[in-house]
Amino acid sequence: MFLKKLFPVILLSLATALAQNSGAPPKKANAKKPAAQEASQASTTSEKKVARPKSFDLSAMDKTVEPCDDFYEYACGTWRKNNPIPADQARWGRFNELAEYNRQILHQILEKASADDPKRSPVMQKIGDMYQSCMDESAVNQKGFDPLKPELDRIAAISNKDQLIDTMAYLHSQGVNVLFGFGAQPDLHDASMEIAGIFQGGLGLPDRDYYLAQDPKSQETRQKYLEHLANTFVLLGDEHETAKKEAQTVMDIETKLADAAFERVKMRDPKNRDHKMKVSDLESLAPNFAFQKFFVASGAPSFSEVNVVPPDFFQKVNPLLDSVSVDDWKTYLRWHTTRNAAPLLSDAFVKENFSFYGQYLNGQKELQARWKRCTQLTDRMLGEALGQPYVDETFGKQGKARMLQMVNALEGALGDDIQTLDWMTPDTKKQSEVKLKAITNKIGYPDKWRDYSTVKVVRGDLLGNAERADAFEVRRNWNKIGKPLDKKEWGMTPPTVNAYYSPSENDINFPAGILQPPFFDQSEDDAVNFGGIGVVIGHELTHGFDDQGSKFDAEGNLKNWWTDTDRTEFEKRTGCVADEYSKFVAVDDVHLNGRLTLGENTADNGGIHIALMALRKQMAKDKKAARTVKGFTPEQRFFLGFAQIWCENRTPESSRLLAKTDPHSPGQYRVQGPLQNSADFAKAFHCKPGQKMVSENACHVW
Repeated sequence: MFLKKLFPVILLSLATALAQNSGAPPKKANAKKPAAQEASQASTTSEKKVARPKSFDLSAMDKTVEPCDDFYEYACGTWRKNNPIPADQARWGRFNELAEYNRQILHQILEKASADDPKRSPVMQKIGDMYQSCMDESAVNQKGFDPLKPELDRIAAISNKDQLIDTMAYLHSQGVNVLFGFGAQPDLHDASMEIAGIFQGGLGLPDRDYYLAQDPKSQETRQKYLEHLANTFVLLGDEHETAKKEAQTVMDIETKLADAAFERVKMRDPKNRDHKMKVSDLESLAPNFAFQKFFVASGAPSFSEVNVVPPDFFQKVNPLLDSVSVDDWKTYLRWHTTRNAAPLLSDAFVKENFSFYGQYLNGQKELQARWKRCTQLTDRMLGEALGQPYVDETFGKQGKARMLQMVNALEGALGDDIQTLDWMTPDTKKQSEVKLKAITNKIGYPDKWRDYSTVKVVRGDLLGNAERADAFEVRRNWNKIGKPLDKKEWGMTPPTVNAYYSPSENDINFPAGILQPPFFDQSEDDAVNFGGIGVVIGHELTHGFDDQGSKFDAEGNLKNWWTDTDRTEFEKRTGCVADEYSKFVAVDDVHLNGRLTLGENTADNGGIHIALMALRKQMAKDKKAARTVKGFTPEQRFFLGFAQIWCENRTPESSRLLAKTDPHSPGQYRVQGPLQNSADFAKAFHCKPGQKMVSENACHVW
C-alpha cells in the first residue's frame, strides 16, 4: 500500500501488516466484555497479553552460535525459539510485538469510549461508536449482506456503457478502486502543488505475476482464487454453476488487466510514473474509458491535467471497455464491491475472505479476535481521532526532545559521510548537502489533527460507518487536486509502528508508535538507541539518496542533480547491492528480487553506517557512552541493538508472498546483508575473511 503521496518509502511494508489482517476489518485490555463480545474471541491464543518489548535483550541471544557465522541467530536465536508465530498472525517479529502492545492500549481507550455516554467529547464519540458498531457481532450477523444490497442493486441496474462509467465513478468515490486507481499526488515537476493522477490497478490477487506466471504454485493459486470467487458469489445467493462462470469471468478480466500492467520493479523507476498530460489527450489515448464523463460523475474537482501511470496500461485496457460485455463488467464490479466489504459483513463472508487471503496466501491459522480487528478498523478509519487519546497516554515531551537530538546527530553524520565519499565529485556533493539540509522532520504526531466532524458515525451501523469514513477520506484526498501540497499532513496514524520518507516532501516521519522499545528506550544507553532508532533514522534519511530518492531534488521535484560520472558510479554500486540480495533465499526455491528491494537494502546499509558514525561522535563527547556494559563494547551493543529489532518468524506462505510483492527484505537479510558489508562489524566481533559474515565483495553506496 502507498500512502496517497508519491510512493513514500516505508521502513516496514504496510502491505505486510494488511496481509496479516486481510480477513479482518482493516487499519492493557482488562475491561469487562459483554457476553456477545466474549463469544467473538477467536481463541485463547488471541487473548494472550503482550508485555512491552525490551531493548538489548540478552535473553534473546543464542550464544552457542558463532557471531561471525550467523549474527542474526546469535542476536535473535533464543527469541525466535521462544516466540513462535501466534495462530492469528502470519508473521511474528519485534514490530508485531510492539504493535500488539500498542493495540492493547488502544483497546483500553476504545472500550471506555464505546460506552454510550452523552458526556463524551466529539472525538471519543466518533471512535467509540465506530468501535462499538464493529464489536456488535450479533447485529452484523443478523444483517448478513443486506447493508451491501444498495450497492449491488446499483450495479445490477446497469444496462449500458454510460451507466457502467457512472457506476465506476460512484464506486471510486466510495473507496472501491475498480479497474484503476484515481487520486491526488504531488506534481513530479512542481512538488509544491497537488495534481490528479490515475494508476494501473483493478486486481484481486496481490500482484500481476500471480495471473501470468506458469510455475505450479502460481497455477495452484489461481485455482484457489477461482474457488474463492465462486464461494463468494454463492454467498451472494447465486447457484453453484452460475458462480463458477462468474468466477471465470472475473479471472479473465483481471488477467487482461494484469497483462497490461507494468511489473513492480519497472514501477520503481520514477520516469515510468512521470506522464502528465491534458485530460483531452488522455481521452484520445483511451477513448473507451470516457474519462471526462468519469471525472465529472465522480464528483472530483475540475482539472485539465492528469498524471497517467502508466499510459501503456490504459491504452492496452482501452479495447476491453467495448469487447467485454456490460454483463461481464457488472460481474467484475459486483465482485470487487463485495471483496471490499467482506470483512465488515456477516461471519460467512468474513470466514470466506479470511480462508483465501489470510490462510491460503499468508499461512495465518486463525482469524484475529474481534477486538483486535475492531481496534485496527478504528485506527484505519479514524486514525487521527484515535491518535489523540493515544498520544496523551503514551508520548511525552522528553522523548520527543531526545528523538530530535538523535535526528540532528544522524543528519550531521550523513553530511560528514557525503563529504568523505571518494567516488563522488564536489559538484554532486554540494547538491547532496543542499538536499540533506532541506529535509524536514516530523516526530510523534501532527501539529494539527484531522477534522472528522463531517463523518457520521452511528452505533450499530458497521458497514455504513466504514463506507462514510472511506468516502470522507476519498473526498479529502480528491479535494487536494489543484491546491498547494500540505507538508504538515501525515501518511501514518500516531500509534503506527513504522516510519517513512517522502521523496515529494523531502521529509522523514516517525509516529509515536515506533518511539518505544525495542527501537527507542530512554532507560538504555546511547549505543543501544543508536543501534535501534538511530539506524531507523539513518535508514529514512538514506532513502533520500537511494535509487529512487536520489532522482528528486531538495524541493521534492523529479530532477537530475547528479553529474553523469557520479550517476554511473552510483548505479554501479547499487547494482552490487541488487546482485548481493538476489542471491538470498526467501523460502524454498524463491529468491529475493534484489531490484525490487534495492531502495530498502540501500537504506539499511546506509542507515547502519551513518548511525555508527553518529554514535562515535557521541562517544567522543561523553565517556560514559564508551563504556563496556554487560560484557559488550559500545560497538557490539550497537550491532546487537540493531539486529534485535529484526528478530522475527514468518510462515512459509507469507515468505513466498512477500518475496514477490514486498520491497523490503526479510528480517534475517536486513541484518545479514548490511553486516556482511560492514568492516566496522567485522572489527567489533573480530571476524576474519572467509567467515560467513564477511563478504568477499562488500557493497558500499553511502
